Amino acid sequence: MAMMDTPLNTWLLFDHAPRYFPDTEVVTQFADGSRHRYTYADFGRRAQQLMHALDSLGLGRGDRVATLAWNSYRHLEAYWAVPCTGRVLHTLNLRLSPEDLAYIIGHADDRAILVDADLLPLLEKVHARGGLAGVAHMVVLADSVPETSLPGVVAYEELLAGRPEEYAPVDIDERTPLGLCYTSGTTGRPKGVSYTHRSTVLHAIAASSQAAMAIGAADSVLPVVPMFHANAWGVPYTATPYGAKQVFSSGPLDAAALVELMASERVTVAAGVPTVWMAVADEIAKRDGLPDLRHLLCGGARPPRALIERYRRDFGVPLVQVWGMTETSPLASLAWPKERMQDWDEDRVTETVRTRAGLPLPGVQVEIRDETGRALPWDGESMGDLLVRGPWIADSYLGGEGADRFTADGWFVTGDIAIGSPDGYFVIADRAKDLIKSGGEWISSVDMESAVMAMEQVTEAAVIAVPDEKWQERPLVCLVTRPGTTVGLDEVRQHLEAGGFARWQLPDRIEVIDAVPRTGTGKFDKKALRSRYES
Repeated sequence: MAMMDTPLNTWLLFDHAPRYFPDTEVVTQFADGSRHRYTYADFGRRAQQLMHALDSLGLGRGDRVATLAWNSYRHLEAYWAVPCTGRVLHTLNLRLSPEDLAYIIGHADDRAILVDADLLPLLEKVHARGGLAGVAHMVVLADSVPETSLPGVVAYEELLAGRPEEYAPVDIDERTPLGLCYTSGTTGRPKGVSYTHRSTVLHAIAASSQAAMAIGAADSVLPVVPMFHANAWGVPYTATPYGAKQVFSSGPLDAAALVELMASERVTVAAGVPTVWMAVADEIAKRDGLPDLRHLLCGGARPPRALIERYRRDFGVPLVQVWGMTETSPLASLAWPKERMQDWDEDRVTETVRTRAGLPLPGVQVEIRDETGRALPWDGESMGDLLVRGPWIADSYLGGEGADRFTADGWFVTGDIAIGSPDGYFVIADRAKDLIKSGGEWISSVDMESAVMAMEQVTEAAVIAVPDEKWQERPLVCLVTRPGTTVGLDEVRQHLEAGGFARWQLPDRIEVIDAVPRTGTGKFDKKALRSRYES
């Protein structure tokens, strides 16, 4: 006897919510404050109408259908309708330049683009650069087509109107592509990562577990992380089949509006980058907390310890660090405490667990290797290159680019420098390109940033290496102060030394800036800072 050989494709998950959670809501708040709400039953009908609409456009199996859109119910419909018809969902990063978007659209060979109305001007700039030459269809995610210079645009609602609300399931090989996402391109051109149906289904099952995002039918989930980046950390493919209520904030971040949305929709789990949770914390402090909130997921960069402690101390909410990359679908590890740690005091848990990148999820293998490729011990001291492999880890980039990031024995070289502990948790010491080598010794920019951001006067801090004739490199602290406050070099040095930094590690210079530049995925853009201050 054997088990059923059921294909692991999106049809296995798609109809679960409409069938078993038909009354659970999907809520979208738009930039003007209005909200759209409907149920999973409505979602199921409209997603299948979109499947028929895609067929009507003459798009073939395997064709790329791009989205240039904020988080919303329509974007969720595309998340499922595109792959369920055997096509590939390509989420475009709306924070990229028109030049980068033109390159990515051409490189991916996108055949159709679904675009939010307020992003049409960005797409017009891409069109002016010849970046839409291969795109046959443009659909604006709206009731009607607004004024635009783009040719042949059709309205989403007009395209869906009158379409059948049922679509016969398609037999899709689980190893065929489901989605496409490009890296942020901080070191050269963005590279394409192709997710398969199999990898996405396995990731969704793992992501729902208590070891991961801990999402279930009783939850109300808000992904602040954009749907255009790494499948919004897999939230739409996890929350939907497990019947969780989904709450979307559509448009640029407004921390006050976001906190009000979280309160009124009784959000229990939310996911975002540290800079989001910094802004949100100030807004939560103005009210009586968020009593329904169980935990926050924080990824994209290592959160400052001061931020982790603030959420625990002031709001009673655990800030759970998440580590992953576009290439890891993206969840690879989460920093949940173990059962034997339940009686530890919170300071010990924070130090041992919450400031770490976490424990690898089951199915994700992790190694830390030295420059010769030798696996290093997880002794809390040995620092080396972080490598991963598993069923939802990329084994190559689209077009075979970046082959040096994949080893002959099947591992992905992340570009992170890590230290593993005997408890199984690992910490990201830094990105390899961001480590500072001063006088032959390494300084972690991440550790220094976290320490500086614990100062009351500082809201943001990024640390970069600048050339030095004597020591090769020295740390430069670029920081943003709170309104009405000032901070000087001596104060920063004293604070760091009191926090355990050696005198030789202390910066010789700081720069007070208006804002730390960010990449298209919201991370600190150290490449931009290095370009500004390297001389």
